[in-house]
Formats: sequence, C-alpha cells, structure tokens
Amino acid sequence: MDFKAKLKDVPSNPGVYMMLDTDGNIIYVGKAKNLKNRLRQYFYVSANQTIKVATMMQNVADFRYIITASEIDALLTENNLIKKHTPHYNILLKDDKSYPFLRINMKEKYPTIRLVRKLSNDGARYFGPYMLSVSIKDILDLIHTTFKVRDCSLPLEKEDKVRRPCLNHHLGRCLAPCARLVDEEEYKNEMAKVISFLKGNDREVETILNERMNEFSKDGNFEAAIICRDKLKLLNKLVRKQISALPTNSNVDIFAMRSDGLKMVVNWVVVRGGKVVGGDNFIQDAVDENLSSFLVQFYQKNSPLCDEVVVEDLPDAKFFEEWLREIAGRRINVIIPKQGVRAQLVDMAGVNASDCLEKMGTQEERKKLRTECAVTQLAELLNLSVLPNRIEAYDISHISGTDKVSSMVVFENGEPKKAHYRKFKIKTVEGIDDFACMRETLSRRLARLDGDDESFSTVPDLILIDGGKGQLSFAKQALKESGRDILILSLAKREEEVFLDNTPILLPRDSLALGLLQRVRDEAHRFAVTFHKNLRGKRMAISVLQDIEGVGAKRIDALYKHYKSLENIKSASVSELEKVESISQKVAENIYNYFH
Repeated sequence: MDFKAKLKDVPSNPGVYMMLDTDGNIIYVGKAKNLKNRLRQYFYVSANQTIKVATMMQNVADFRYIITASEIDALLTENNLIKKHTPHYNILLKDDKSYPFLRINMKEKYPTIRLVRKLSNDGARYFGPYMLSVSIKDILDLIHTTFKVRDCSLPLEKEDKVRRPCLNHHLGRCLAPCARLVDEEEYKNEMAKVISFLKGNDREVETILNERMNEFSKDGNFEAAIICRDKLKLLNKLVRKQISALPTNSNVDIFAMRSDGLKMVVNWVVVRGGKVVGGDNFIQDAVDENLSSFLVQFYQKNSPLCDEVVVEDLPDAKFFEEWLREIAGRRINVIIPKQGVRAQLVDMAGVNASDCLEKMGTQEERKKLRTECAVTQLAELLNLSVLPNRIEAYDISHISGTDKVSSMVVFENGEPKKAHYRKFKIKTVEGIDDFACMRETLSRRLARLDGDDESFSTVPDLILIDGGKGQLSFAKQALKESGRDILILSLAKREEEVFLDNTPILLPRDSLALGLLQRVRDEAHRFAVTFHKNLRGKRMAISVLQDIEGVGAKRIDALYKHYKSLENIKSASVSELEKVESISQKVAENIYNYFH
C-alpha cells in the first residue's frame, strides 16, 4: 500500500486511528489532536521512533481512522476501542493487583471498620490504598487501641436482642453497642474521630494514647502501658511520612513514567491525609509512552479516591480532568508541577520508575538490553544499513594547549573491548585547536587500517566523535583523505544531539540507543583525561628532577619507571632510592635532601 498517498487524504481533525496487520486485525489504537500530523510521524522515517514503534510498523499493512468532535471524545473512543479489541501493541492494564482499603459506612446504625480490596458505589467512606511499611493491620490495631469502636461483625442493625459485653469492652476498647451501653449518636461521634484520624488528624490519637499510658502506669498496669507505648511508636512512624508542605487533608495520586524503548514503567505514589501511604510500579509493553491511556484504564479499575492527580507531563491534561470529573462526580485537579513539594514528589516517582526499569529482569537480561538490544535499537533509530557492532570513539584532552593527547576506545556488541583501546600524543597541532587535533588523530588511526595491530586493522562499523558539527566536519575530512567509507557521527553534550550531517537528530532521552552512545562517549573522555593527567604529571616530575644535582634524563627514566609518580619519589628513603638502577648513594642523598 502507498501509505504516503493515503496520508494526503487524512484530515487534520482530532480523532482516533487504528493500525491493521495483513489479516485486517487491529494491532494498535491511538488518539490524536491532529490525525494527519500524528500519522505522518509513523510513515515518514523518524529517528525519534522507539524500537517498539519500528517493530510494529514492520507489521502494519493498513490504517483506519475515526474523526471525533473533540479531544476528550478521542480519549474516550481510544479507550473503548482498546477494551474491545485488546490490540497487541497498546497498554493493557491487567487486573492482577488489588490493594487494601478501609471501609466505614456511616449509614449503618453502629458502623464498623472493614478491610476490603474492592471499592463499591454504596455510599460508604473508603480510605486507602495502603501498601508500604506500616501495614493496614497495624493501622486497624492502632484505631481499636485508641477509639472505642467495635471490631466484631454482629448484625446490630435490626436486632433487638441485648447481649453481654465482650472482653473488648472490659479492656476499654469498645463502647459495647451490642449490650446497648451506648446510644447511636454517641457511637457515631466516636466513629467520626476515627474518620478524622484516617483523614490525617494525628494529634488527638497521640493525646489519647499518652493519657492512657500514664493512667495505666499509675495503676500499675504496665502491660497495658507498654501496649500504648508501642502504639505511640507506630503513630510516630506514620507521622514521619507526613509531607510538611502539604495540608493534612491532602489526598494525592502522583504518577511518573519511564521507558527504554522496549518496556515502560509507570510509578504510582499515594498520598492520603498528607502522608505517603503507598506506591507501586506498573510494567507495560507499549508502542507509545501514552500516560493518558494508562490513567484512563487505571481509574476505570480503581475508583479515584484522591483530590489531585499530579503528573510530570500530560498533553491532554485538560480533557483527562474533564473525564475524571464525570466518573468521580466531583472535581479532581490534574496538576503538572514545575516546582515545590509536588514537583519533588513527581521526581521521587520518576526515580522509583527508573530504578524499576533498570532492575527489571535478571542481571543477564539487563546486560543484554544495555548491549545487544541497544546496538539493534541504534541501527533502527538512525536507519543504519548495518548493525554498529564495533564502535570506535575519540576524544581530545589538554590544558591550554599543553600536553595535547587523544583517546580511542572500542566497544563491540555494546561492551568495552579494553585490549583495543589506544592513545595518541598530538604531534602536528600548535596551540588550542581541538578540530585539528581530531583530524590528526583520525588520519593517523585510519592510516594503520592495513597494519599488523589488530585494534587498528579491524574496520569499525561506526566512528563516534565527541562534539557537534565542527568536530564532525574535520573528522570527515580525515576520512575522505583516507579513501575509506566508514560511518561517522558526533554526539554533542549540551542537548545530546546526534549529527550524521548538518541536521541534528534527537534520540529519545530514555532510549537504550542514546544510553549506549553516552557510555561510549564518556568512556573515551575518561580515557583521554587519564592519559593527559599521567603525561602532565610525568612532565612536571621531569622538570622538578632536572634541578637535582647528578640527575639526568637516564636517571629520571629509571626513577619514574620504578616509582611511577613524583609523590612516590618524594616519600622514598635514601636506602630505597639506592635500589633504583644507576642511582648511587651520593645521588640518592641529593634526591632525598632536595625534597626534605
């Protein structure tokens, strides 16, 4: 099919598009503010395509689209089509996670607190979810230690039977509604205190526990006092999770997404009552890093109990906020923070997502992602005709034009091959001229392609230069003079732009391919700087040693060969210096006395 011809008829309206395979099956559904522009990004080769997009496009035989009245309609239509067709390349949120919540139904005569894992639209109050180090059972125990509400499941709604109070009443843990020792209003006032605590009010709980601990101690009931003390420690653990810059009634869901082009991870941080009470990671296979699609599916499975949704970035935030209002029946703000505590929380979620992404799979699988998969992705993103299995990288190092050196590092199949590293002293360039230094380095390296040294005689698939268009231009001059045909690209540090020619290419920031180029570039820089420091240190040592009577070039070489550095020579004793070849006792004394 001539996709480019078909694209000419695609409108610029908002809508939903579907990618089809050769059998007519829908393999991907996406939404777009502008259908024409969005679809062009797929069918016109782009270096910004992730490896998953490139893989999907190999299986696309046709596409269809649906024009919608607005972007919010596109968001909802996309989600409905995903649910209906479950396309292979879309985010498909699985139903395999259930979180603990606390349920209180104040419509009951004598309400109870129940641990539940599913939310219902039944008019009850739900608190949670709870997922971190303080377990929900600890919180329940804290509540029943502090507040005199029942933890039984007796049917007291219509029952006229008056029961004997249970042990909890005698321990001061229940008002005994089963024995009709408390009226409905007084009991509900006690339960209202529980709700206040779950909404973030800790002060009353702390006061009650301290008073009871002191009373028990005075009465000699030390066992009960210890229980109160332990509950205070638990409360302190909860309070330490309080975010001081957020109000105590803040209920916030924070989301951050990270991807390596093959997998994406969404991290969810949960703030309830102004405290971080949980968090989780969702690992997804998806073509596009489509956070809004994930969030729609997420909140269809998990009713929104928050007042704010905080995200790093969400292009259709306004429409998602409208959809949230419809399903929740109240306003839930969608916030993209730039600074402050919410920005810090988003950063924390991003760190957790990155950590999960890095540690995904076994060590062997992670290594394969960083090496072989990164090489494959680099070839696909840059549309290279051959896999860059052997990459050579070059960098220049000097201080104000002195001790100019360059480095050559080699990576094969994404891993450093240190036996093939080489270093150069710049010979022909005067003053500060990094461009000319790079040209000299590559000219000397390429001239040895037919030599006996395996490192030089092995033809690289790709040459990587640290820098921008200027460095690339001089490198290409050296390549042209050599008469060889080898791919050269440069990587500029400031924006991490890749240059194959004069047009910059921005690889996805979290792609395996860019990560590989950065590692190779940084290794070339490290190797060049280390060589420069060693060379400069030796030169400085030589200049100092030349001032010592009886020490000439031959003895300097012997000393440096034996001690490796000027500091080691300075700290040597006379007897130790005498052990160096050609150093007599008199010369050893001269050296020692010079430094002491």
